[in-house]
Amino acid sequence: MLGHRFSKYLPPADEAKSDFERLLKIFMQLVLLTSGNVQEALEWLTEVDKQYKLTTPEYGIGDFIEDLKKNGYITDDGGNGDFKLKAKSEQSLRQSALEEIFGKLKKTKSGEHKTHHSGRGDEATTDRREYEFGDTLEQISVTDSLRNAQINHGLDDFFMTENDLEVIESEYKTQTSTVLMIDISHSMILYGEDRITPAKKVAMALSELITKKYPKDTLDILVFGDDAWQIEIKDLPYLQVGPFHTNTVAGLELAMDILRRRKNSNKQIFMITDGKPTCIKQGIKYYKNSFGLDQRILNKTLSLASQLRKLKIPVTTFMIATDPYLKAFVREFTKANNGNAYYSGLQGLGNLVFEDFRKNRTKNL
Repeated sequence: MLGHRFSKYLPPADEAKSDFERLLKIFMQLVLLTSGNVQEALEWLTEVDKQYKLTTPEYGIGDFIEDLKKNGYITDDGGNGDFKLKAKSEQSLRQSALEEIFGKLKKTKSGEHKTHHSGRGDEATTDRREYEFGDTLEQISVTDSLRNAQINHGLDDFFMTENDLEVIESEYKTQTSTVLMIDISHSMILYGEDRITPAKKVAMALSELITKKYPKDTLDILVFGDDAWQIEIKDLPYLQVGPFHTNTVAGLELAMDILRRRKNSNKQIFMITDGKPTCIKQGIKYYKNSFGLDQRILNKTLSLASQLRKLKIPVTTFMIATDPYLKAFVREFTKANNGNAYYSGLQGLGNLVFEDFRKNRTKNL
């Protein structure tokens, strides 16, 4: 009989993973959704198990909890007996986010960061050049310099001058200081859409990427609502939205202050938000207006965008919203700063952040 007979494909069971590993992957996702609340995540896992039969008679949720403690993911050593995440879990969450968002990236042998310049850098090449004032001893090619001295002055009365020296050409590996701003205003969970969890995943993936691949770079993370404050990378899983307005000005001012202390010449700001600025602080009072675009708030925001442009600090805005008047605000902000803007769905947010991060490393900022 000629031809092919097609039937429903049933993928083979993943026998390589243990019961603990399968449950751990689900548990880590639930921990992120509950902002690091282990007790709530375990309750959700129990409900999911009831519906989808994740466990077996030989390995139940109780066994899983004991393995979590034994393997150093959680602890109940606190005074009230509640479970808490340990550093191993926080690291696992960042690694998981990196694999989920950037997992398809191909490895390269072309170095860490590209630049259009060559000279006194830290990546040696096969090229040679004459000695210039300011070159260090480590850059001098001893063998080539001795050969030049022999050719130029002979062996009988050997001596070496500055003109005999050859220097190993090197290329710069650029270093960049990045500030990631995350909007935690109430709108990030409005209308039944969880926008804060994808933002946290992107922040964790980016922090893990920079820590592992670009260890000389710096990444600072801040959140902004009515005010703005800096958080540590380890705090990301616990990040929650609050009953806040959107004080974009406070976030930008804090980002500028952070970058002012960084010595790298390449600096940039990534801002993940879903709305317009609705709040500024004037003295000890807050001026708030959630209805439309308030001109007083808008002018202050655009003024900061222009200041950042003069400082050559581009702001890349990732707008998780598609309202026409919000797009108009972002376009005006981007024009004032000469930065970039993306109107992203939640699914493609991570790839957009990485692509812009990589693109900004291949040009002079």
